[in-house]
Amino acid sequence: MGNGACFVDYDNDGWQDILLVNSMDWPDHKSHKSYPGLYHNNHDGTFTDVTRQAGLAIEIYGMGCAVGDFDNDGYDDIYITAVGNNRLFRNLGNGKFADVTAKAGVNDPGFSTSAIWLDYDNDGKLDLFVSHYVEWSEATDQYCSLDNRNKAYCTPQLYKGQSATLYHNLGNGRFEDVTRRAGLYDPSSKSLGIAMLDYDNDGWMDLFVANDTQPNKLYHNNHDGTFTDQAVIAGVAYGESGTTRAGMGVDAGDFDHSGRQGLVIGNFTNEGLALYRNDGSGLFTDESASSGISEPSLRFLTFGALFFDYDLDGWLDIFAANGHVADDISVLQPTLHYEEPPFVFRNRGNEKFEDVTSKLGAALRKPVVARGVAYGDFDLDGDLDLLITTNNGPARLFRNDNANQNDMLRVKTVGTRSNRDGIGAKITLKTNKGQRQFAMVHSGSSYLSQSELPVTFGLGKPEGDRTVSLEIVWPSGRKDSIADLKPNQFITVQEGKGVISAEPIVFSRPAGQTPSTK
Repeated sequence: MGNGACFVDYDNDGWQDILLVNSMDWPDHKSHKSYPGLYHNNHDGTFTDVTRQAGLAIEIYGMGCAVGDFDNDGYDDIYITAVGNNRLFRNLGNGKFADVTAKAGVNDPGFSTSAIWLDYDNDGKLDLFVSHYVEWSEATDQYCSLDNRNKAYCTPQLYKGQSATLYHNLGNGRFEDVTRRAGLYDPSSKSLGIAMLDYDNDGWMDLFVANDTQPNKLYHNNHDGTFTDQAVIAGVAYGESGTTRAGMGVDAGDFDHSGRQGLVIGNFTNEGLALYRNDGSGLFTDESASSGISEPSLRFLTFGALFFDYDLDGWLDIFAANGHVADDISVLQPTLHYEEPPFVFRNRGNEKFEDVTSKLGAALRKPVVARGVAYGDFDLDGDLDLLITTNNGPARLFRNDNANQNDMLRVKTVGTRSNRDGIGAKITLKTNKGQRQFAMVHSGSSYLSQSELPVTFGLGKPEGDRTVSLEIVWPSGRKDSIADLKPNQFITVQEGKGVISAEPIVFSRPAGQTPSTK
């Protein structure tokens, strides 16, 4: 099943650092110990392993991670999910972390997978939502085989599910399990990916849960601390044929410029990627086939899936991290492979996507057993780079060189009445050329992973007289408007104050060319 990774600027130096969750061997393989890995960005394209000095060298069978400032002290904290007890690491602000799991009450034993930070009750404090997979332990492990000779992964249908958990932030460093009170207790769920979104645009964060062989869940926030599952009514519980799929990674984003968040979901071989358009009436339309992403992805098994504008043309593209679960699958099905190349589907702007993976370099096309994926601008050149984890193999970091040199605007949010990270803030961008885009600051998504928190808006080909305006609706309900911004900046916006810092973006050209400030 692999594990995930997170981009996190843990020391607030403005450069995205990397957290690799990793996993440990089971007891019969104790010769090798492994820990989560925290890598400090050296600002020159290299990273330094600072795991031990940061206090994160703790052996754990890690699965996923989520980044957020739960205590609003200005430093992002880290939550790691695991098979067994999860861990919450509080950022002390001096390059070190403290394990505050027991005090916070969020150890959450079980088979945890993805996690997200969100403020579901809009009280200015980040709450925590954790998904779980199945009731499994070494003692209850069952033997399965594809060829009657070698052990293989068993289908999740052989195990009972586990409910997700919602923790309410009490504001004193402690959390309360409010899962049952919130109406979220569902022991039939077998969840791998989760996403936060405000699908009905009512100002309250909703939750999407991608389930493996069980119906997906779309939990509508009722504004009173409770949620109601609307997945069946909304049309996202099942696949187009009316059957459950093996939902894994998931992301929410405005891929059609409707101002509403649609969904992309990674699924099993012969199921294909799922793409749902948000119709704005509480309903979604399955656009998997009509968009052009379903057929090419049918032979592949997708774990990590996300929206990102890789070419900065102003339209959200799709990345799918692929890799099978059976290392001997090609013996039984010669057309399938354990190692699989990823997909990059370019958004053509008319609700159609095209597979452009073959055009993006041999390194990206290399087949691997991919699991988690996250994006972040690790070299501060304005475009979005990719971090991919692999099963039983090294992580892979791909630098994006923005070959078309398109314009962009990057936005970091700082809440005051809202949570410090501004998670849940909704940003509408308009240009004097008629462009309009929408994005939300969000935690989690993909598969066991988290991308960077700053939002990147691609603006397309440079135009000298282009100006940009922003409207930000904060989780607190406050609205801030900012006008006459120039492109190619990284701006920090504080709730109630507007732009508090602006840095020009330096674009690194390919080798042999001189870097330029855009």
